[in-house]
Amino acid sequence: MKKITQLLLAATLVLSSSISFAQTASKDENRIMLTSWVPPTIEGMPKIARKNLTNKLKQVVTKNGLGGSPFNTRFIISANVAVMSKDILPGPPPMHAYNLDITLYIGDGIEGTVFASETISVKGVGTNENKAYISALKRISPKNADIQAFVKTGKEKIIQYYKDNCDLIIKKANTLADQNEYEQAIFVLTGIPSACEECYVKAMNAIKPIYQKQIDRDCKQKLQKATGIWNASQDMAAAEEAGAMLASIDPDASCAPQARTLSNKIAAKVKQIDAREWKYTVKEQQQESERIAAVRAVGVAYGKGPKANVTYKTLW
Repeated sequence: MKKITQLLLAATLVLSSSISFAQTASKDENRIMLTSWVPPTIEGMPKIARKNLTNKLKQVVTKNGLGGSPFNTRFIISANVAVMSKDILPGPPPMHAYNLDITLYIGDGIEGTVFASETISVKGVGTNENKAYISALKRISPKNADIQAFVKTGKEKIIQYYKDNCDLIIKKANTLADQNEYEQAIFVLTGIPSACEECYVKAMNAIKPIYQKQIDRDCKQKLQKATGIWNASQDMAAAEEAGAMLASIDPDASCAPQARTLSNKIAAKVKQIDAREWKYTVKEQQQESERIAAVRAVGVAYGKGPKANVTYKTLW
């Protein structure tokens, strides 16, 4: 009986570890993330209207339970606009009137695959063509029942995408890690929302060894650079520069003990030459929440960098 209890306890600890990321995911991390994208190829659309339509798409996303992505994601919400008619209404002043058919799309922007679409008709009036066009776009309502159904369908299809392709996504991330592209691998895996629970847990487990390799490489590079800076000129300027670099090393990295040794050595010298307390230290350990935040920060930093730029295909 005692042996069974121990086995159950061990299994519980393993399960708790595997879902720790899910338990601490923020509200935004639970959401399906969409990038709002309006292509530059919509015929006759004024430049200012593109920005207006992009903002309207963001409203549709956030007010219907999805997350607006701070960087380019695979999945996008986009639109095409067809001018059905434009008329001049007698004044004074004469007014321009537009009738637009706006088709909204949610889909895979990389493959150009549509997951959901919905067409709505809107009218706008203004003192010139631009104002009439923008007036019409403003009538897109995120609370429209058809738009809400459209978003729900898109969300379900994206979750199904992760279910169908989870193993392939993780395999891709592991391949990237084998090529020392740790940041990109982490970006791929942290892009899986916790709303896709089973795939999310698998991805978080896959991240752990990749993140360890990333922080080990980062630690080695920073330790080598800090050592060179300190050995070249053992003065306060060198101490400040090397100390700041050492303090940024992840305490779970394999070379963190050597980094602490160098930091202590610098601290002792600083006390000799300047009689001040050393403000840079390498942490002994970090909380699980700090570790999770650090992993996500790697993915976010990659997502905002030039290497993560995505060329989207139109969905129509």
